[in-house]
Amino acid sequence: MLELSDTPTLSISLTEEVSPKVTSRVSVRHSLEASTLDGLLAAAFSSITGGVLLNNFLLDLGANPIEIGMVASLPMLANLLQPLGALLSNRTDSRHSYGLWIFLPARLLWLLLLLGIIFNADHPSQLVYLTLALVFSSNVLGGLGSASWMSWLAALVPSRLRGRYYSTRQVVCNLASLICLPLASLVVLRSTEGSIAGYGMVLSIAIVAGLFSLGCQQFMLDINPQEDRSEYPSFRNDLVATLSDRNLGIFLIYYGLWGFAMNLSAPFFNLYMLDDLGLDVTWVTLFNTLYTGANMLMLLVWGRSIDRCGNRTLLLFAGIAIAVMPLFWLLTNTAPLQAHLFIYLALFHLIWGGTWSAIDLSTNNIQIGIAPVQHRATFFSIAAAITGISGALGTTVGSFLAQYAHYDGLWGVFFLSSIGRSIALIPLLFVTEKRSR
Repeated sequence: MLELSDTPTLSISLTEEVSPKVTSRVSVRHSLEASTLDGLLAAAFSSITGGVLLNNFLLDLGANPIEIGMVASLPMLANLLQPLGALLSNRTDSRHSYGLWIFLPARLLWLLLLLGIIFNADHPSQLVYLTLALVFSSNVLGGLGSASWMSWLAALVPSRLRGRYYSTRQVVCNLASLICLPLASLVVLRSTEGSIAGYGMVLSIAIVAGLFSLGCQQFMLDINPQEDRSEYPSFRNDLVATLSDRNLGIFLIYYGLWGFAMNLSAPFFNLYMLDDLGLDVTWVTLFNTLYTGANMLMLLVWGRSIDRCGNRTLLLFAGIAIAVMPLFWLLTNTAPLQAHLFIYLALFHLIWGGTWSAIDLSTNNIQIGIAPVQHRATFFSIAAAITGISGALGTTVGSFLAQYAHYDGLWGVFFLSSIGRSIALIPLLFVTEKRSR
């Protein structure tokens, strides 16, 4: 049980391991527990302000595929600000204070949508535009804080425990989503005032959860980026060193191609089930819950595998499986599967979730593993910016193809995405990781 009142407030410098200045292992353990609780509450916030519930809300408002695609692409464009966020955060004297000033407004902004639902529900098109504006604005702020947050947590987690800790933390986050999604969808579906008002109810709970998650960060050991600053290069030299590193450069090529290919189709799976297959939000939420549950259960397995054989190996094998998965959506319209559609979709989401957890966990860990400690914040921000550009481009291309293409719309998007994912794995073959076997 997390005893937050016992956690002291200390400051540590950003090093490969937890700074020697931190003399109490209990303090570090409490920090990681606080981080896990923060992740749990933040996952509850994110599961309601994004994903299937937000997509269903926009569909109820009459949004088209391009607008649905923009919900996925706008956060990626916001990642372009991560290098700026790394620069700004490295000039502060507290990771905690910087994160609070960034993430607190990002979550409070969603109060505007709540007010819009209450007072302006008769103008759905305006609510669509307001939602798009809030998605972009909140993610712009998030983009300014992500690199700092990743550097903060990377400094607190000992390298020998990264696989296990990050997998455990992700399990807790997935468990939160696993519980929140079905409950929230029931509230939305059974609201006596309609699904739009029902979404407003769960949104209010999500905002409260998001604010409490920031409170948990108060009990994490703070990091002062200014300490031992002489050991770190200037941002300009840091940027040049990062981009001139051949291994990091090859990884960035893989990351960019993978982001484009993934987001060519990923934002439209829920839309395909809701619109093309005609499923209601309860069934789609159930399938997403199965996905999350499988993801959660397999994280512990993948975490131990990473500690034994490294991240690159797991990324390659899981990447092959993820590359062919869009093709399985093409089978949903065939006669043999129509009679067993729900069983097929349930099994598909279980396999998909279990496999994707390997990608999710390995992608974060390999960045920590291959980036030199003095270049981490900059590398994280550059990687996020590249995947932001490529992901937004993929979503935009997929949106227009889904709405205007003459080769079966989403079916063609799924097929092209599968080809792109397979090509994206080629650069990963040339990435080196010390602990990869």
